[in-house]
Amino acid sequence: MASTEHPRSKVVDEPASLGLSLIADPENPTADVVFVHGFNGNPERTWLHKGDANSQSSASSRDYTDERPRKIQKAFDPFKASRDRTSRDRKAVYWPRDLLPQSLPHARVLTYGYDASLGHRLGPSHSQKTVYDFAKDFLLELEAVRRCQPKRPLVFMAHSLGGIVVKEMLRQSYGYLDHQPELRALSESTSGIIFFGTPHGGADPRSLLKTIAENVAWAIGVTFNKQVVETLLPSSERLRQLRDEFGPMARARGWIVHCFQEDHGITALNGRKVVEDVSSCLGDASLELTQHIADDHMEYQKVVAAIDRVFADHKSPCVPARTALNNAERQAYINSLRFDQIDARHASIKSAHSKTCKWLLKKSEYLDWLTPERQVEHNGFLWIKGKAGSGKSTMLKYILSHANKTMPGTPIISFFFNARGYALEKSTIGMYRSLLWQLFEHVPELQSGLDVLPRPSLSATGEFDGEWQLETLIGIFQNAVSAIGERGLICFIDALDECHEDDVRRMVACFENLGQEATESGLQVRICFSSRQYPHITVDRCIELVLEGQEGHQQDLANYLHSELKIGKSQRCEKIKEELLRRTNGIFLWLVLVVRILQKEFDRGRVHALQTRLEEIPPGLDELFRDILTRDTRNADDLLVCLQWILFAKRPLKREELYFAILAGTEPQHLGPWDATEVTPTVMDRFILDCSKGLTALTRTKNQTVQFIHESVRDYLLKGNGLAHIRQDLVANFSGSSHERLKLCCQNYLAIRIPELGLTDAPTPADVEGAEQQPDNESDDVGEIPFRDNEDNKMSAVTSHQDSKQLRERLCLRYPFLDYAVNHVFNHAEAALVTGISQGVFIDQFDLAAWTSRNNVLQKFKTRRYSSSVTLLYIFAEKDLPALICQELGRVPDMDLRGERYICPLRAAIAHKNEAAIQAFLKPADRKRDARISTSSTGSQDEQHSESVSVLLQGKAELFSSARKWSVFLWASRTTSWPQEKSWYTVKRSHCAMLLP
Repeated sequence: MASTEHPRSKVVDEPASLGLSLIADPENPTADVVFVHGFNGNPERTWLHKGDANSQSSASSRDYTDERPRKIQKAFDPFKASRDRTSRDRKAVYWPRDLLPQSLPHARVLTYGYDASLGHRLGPSHSQKTVYDFAKDFLLELEAVRRCQPKRPLVFMAHSLGGIVVKEMLRQSYGYLDHQPELRALSESTSGIIFFGTPHGGADPRSLLKTIAENVAWAIGVTFNKQVVETLLPSSERLRQLRDEFGPMARARGWIVHCFQEDHGITALNGRKVVEDVSSCLGDASLELTQHIADDHMEYQKVVAAIDRVFADHKSPCVPARTALNNAERQAYINSLRFDQIDARHASIKSAHSKTCKWLLKKSEYLDWLTPERQVEHNGFLWIKGKAGSGKSTMLKYILSHANKTMPGTPIISFFFNARGYALEKSTIGMYRSLLWQLFEHVPELQSGLDVLPRPSLSATGEFDGEWQLETLIGIFQNAVSAIGERGLICFIDALDECHEDDVRRMVACFENLGQEATESGLQVRICFSSRQYPHITVDRCIELVLEGQEGHQQDLANYLHSELKIGKSQRCEKIKEELLRRTNGIFLWLVLVVRILQKEFDRGRVHALQTRLEEIPPGLDELFRDILTRDTRNADDLLVCLQWILFAKRPLKREELYFAILAGTEPQHLGPWDATEVTPTVMDRFILDCSKGLTALTRTKNQTVQFIHESVRDYLLKGNGLAHIRQDLVANFSGSSHERLKLCCQNYLAIRIPELGLTDAPTPADVEGAEQQPDNESDDVGEIPFRDNEDNKMSAVTSHQDSKQLRERLCLRYPFLDYAVNHVFNHAEAALVTGISQGVFIDQFDLAAWTSRNNVLQKFKTRRYSSSVTLLYIFAEKDLPALICQELGRVPDMDLRGERYICPLRAAIAHKNEAAIQAFLKPADRKRDARISTSSTGSQDEQHSESVSVLLQGKAELFSSARKWSVFLWASRTTSWPQEKSWYTVKRSHCAMLLP
């Protein structure tokens, strides 16, 4: 009997809140089942639900009736009010005691409790332990209670955070090899783990949970364990470590893993789940079985089946195959991988000069990389390194092109990072999306790897518009590469230095593992990286080739020089070329720019000045950029504004946009409609080239934008203190002052009188007759948040859908910068305000009516238009501008209850999932005032005002007008008549707070 094994091994009616409790202890037990609760739960409440105990206890029928579960089948709601056990419904059913012993009569059942509550009233939290600490305590206590039978099969039932605790405990146990074998025995005897809504990939995107928890807890007078909350965030190092280590550990031990996931989202989260499917599973179909569990206690049968599966063959790692996606669902996922700029950087790189790059194809390092017999020496890795501007990207594009021509039967995929591009162009998420899209296009058979994903919710047009998570992409990519088979795979990735270093390090580690596994499995997987030499990332087995110093690279420079610098063949000219080649220092970009400068001198007939001009040119790239930007002092303001736009625009600008953006900053008096017969694209190109001193170029993409000719230009300006040589007075806060300047450019352009909008230029109402309806994938009904269709005005100038479309197109054509100015003037104000530049005058003097008229005409869908009474606070909420929200809340007298689509600003922020804006609304205006009010309240006052807290968090009612003197939470708790203690439990039960898993 268990009573002889451990002092606490005595069956109890109610489990202790801390430590292990024995719930069922049959004669000669053959297995142990341990229940571990989650965040803000406890060993009893988490696994308890109301129901008929007698009917539930019928093992033969298992006819579970109509009572809703207290917690486990609502397995993803961590906020449950504590209840008075003395008044508990006698029909409540406690899974560990009332159900499991009937399903597994020979299993010993235990629960484990730890202090993972949200917080504690009146005083510091009882515990500030970390997940590591909880797991360590769990390990030691569980080992003690199993000491007499350490090899007895062990199964864990873990809810929410409890799953993280179990994984960490098993990780610690697995780490005991030659010492303390009794602790190692726990992982060795484990048969399986059943997870209920465990956030393996984290929850709470962008830390909204943390902000809510801090503000709720502070307003009501409690403290909470930040260590535990932070563990649940996707950025948590502990979660990342467990994700990396748990899979191999589980596979090595043959554990059976079953992940139960939420069946439905919740209204207050706009239909999202508390823990999304991609996070509540391990992402490895070969290891786990995922299954949705509904809000119905009859679903307990699924749990029984999962337990039966564990004990049927706990040594077998096989997982039953899940139902495959259909073709439409797979294609929807594949289409969503692609993005507009997926090959923009590759297209913008100039092809190699006809007399360059060929030497690499005969280089021993390159040939070894392609030789299968040598793969064990380098695991398929070739890393090309070089200084900024040395020609790495051109080289990679060349060998990519050569591989496509000479290896038609091998799937070849590539990605070129672009720090000057859109977010996906410079992130590993964008990289994995691109690589997967190419891989599925090359090898359609690999598309079955998408079947590990849940069935997508598709729009009427068959599109999937969900957000891809990095962990999901990595898992699918790894599985696809592992299944590549005899085809092999070649992958080229350029400019790793143009992505965030931490992300690149993780990506390189992932590819290193893929290379090693491919080599061990006999797969021909080859990976070619290119990057600068800093930062250095160590790879155990890799062929490394540095361009500078390579004889072939030096010959490339010479070939380019003699081909492109057309200054004759005199002895003087030949000496100039020799001197120029000597000074290149292996930097191709430096040579290209200097050739351009000298060719210009020669074309002007100044042959005699070539040597002098060459001697004036500095040797390094940074020095050359400085010379280019400062030598010609004409139109210095044009240069500055041009650089500011390219550096700090919210998106890359098209040629026409940049032309008028610069004019708006330097010569606003000349702004007006674009006359394309006078200002042709050629004129614009010359103007931009002159403003940028030749350091910009158009991208070679379908939608051409203006960017720097090389990332080293940006580096020189922002990292190399290059700005100090242009405007010393702006260096201290160049980012803030630049955004302020760009905001003024937008304002100047918005001030243009637009005759097409009417003589009075009056605001265009939100409802335009004949306007297009909302697209299918953007529902008007976000959760249960109501929106109000504006009916106050009609725009007389537009009477049909066709007229509206024609007006919009005409305005965009005649006023190319209008769309950017309308959509981003507030973004630049926000960015300037964050750096400390006040926007008070801007807000006071801003012509909201004129802005609204322009915005509404440009909006394609009528539901995105504003009424004539829209307020700035509402607009800031929709556009997710927290700094401006905080400033505006200090200026306006109330919370701004108006009649826009989502009625009031906070609702708009919630509907658009703007976490930063929501955080701004939740911040206390004056915590000292809150504290005085809270601590001086009488007992009767403490029994008041709580319903608004729940109303606010659930997002189901108007946000009442109120002076912004208290925090939103405290204000809400003081505006109704419920007791404050009940207010706390209302907050804990509220759906917004259910972000905590």
